[in-house]
Amino acid sequence: MTTRAFSIKVPATSANIGPGFDVVGLSLSLALTLNVSYPTESSSRVPPTISYTGEGADEVPLDAYKNLTTRVALYVLRCHDIRWFPSELKIHVHNEIPFGRGLGSSGAAVIAGVLLGNELGNLKLPTERLLDFALMVERHPDNVTAALVGGFVGSYLKELDEADAAAASVPLSEVLPEYPPDAGEDWGLDPPAPPLGIGHFVRFGWSESIKAVAIIPRFELSTAKAREVLPLQYSRKDLVFNLQRLAVLTTALGQNPPDSGLIYEAMKDRIHQPYRKALIPGLPEVTSSITPSTHPGLLGICLSGAGPTILALATGNYEAIAEDARKIFREKGIEVDWKVLDIVGGSTVQ
Repeated sequence: MTTRAFSIKVPATSANIGPGFDVVGLSLSLALTLNVSYPTESSSRVPPTISYTGEGADEVPLDAYKNLTTRVALYVLRCHDIRWFPSELKIHVHNEIPFGRGLGSSGAAVIAGVLLGNELGNLKLPTERLLDFALMVERHPDNVTAALVGGFVGSYLKELDEADAAAASVPLSEVLPEYPPDAGEDWGLDPPAPPLGIGHFVRFGWSESIKAVAIIPRFELSTAKAREVLPLQYSRKDLVFNLQRLAVLTTALGQNPPDSGLIYEAMKDRIHQPYRKALIPGLPEVTSSITPSTHPGLLGICLSGAGPTILALATGNYEAIAEDARKIFREKGIEVDWKVLDIVGGSTVQ
């Protein structure tokens, strides 16, 4: 009996990067890895088995109808008239990405699912179409785009015509329905397929001298809760503040040598960080007291995604930056872990 085996590796991501709220993302050297195998011929119908190690191992569902990655894969397959997974499919997941910390754990799971469906169905979908499927599940493009293509990426959602806009905005409960306990192969066979070309992206330059120091508080913060505190309207002054800095930042991070004075100022934000500081004790003190003048090598510091992780971009002095941030958080009664991460390429299938 012949067995097919392959692996999928998806990087962690950090979104926003200061002023780039819902616009830019960065892929980081923590990974979600799937090792997949199944017999190429089988006369029986044996459901998938999932095993899981690493971050979140105690809380991730191992039922293929409930696990986010396999539900996304099934969505992709069923949009291509493939009812179910290959028989005797085995998936082992190893995850290095902390849950609920602003490092793109859900985006990585979604991209892993899209790639899994693409491989199992032998669909050979282009990158742009893979992104369409991801955006039907994860409606913001910054994390999933960075996880898929890698590097420092800017993305936007295309303005669609009325029919495509309606198709792209169907409730998530229709895209990934909650399967009942007695769900079988005939349940949920007609999922809403994504329109073509929902999201578009560009990769910016990135100086190889820059690493990311992820300072990770030991508590989770849901993206939904972090979004609830944001205002529905902003002043023109605050919007211009962010636009000016984002325009500079996307070029400045690709220059050699990086200009710390330019980047530190360009990573400031008035759209999301000021409103989230109440959710993350120590955030204002860390972002204001750790500067290029106090910590040579630091370029800029910001909230990673919705938080609570703080991301410091630097060319050196990583330990001093992280340990001084740890002291500030500790004064607020919060313990942190920290990691020095590289900026990496996108997802791979081998």
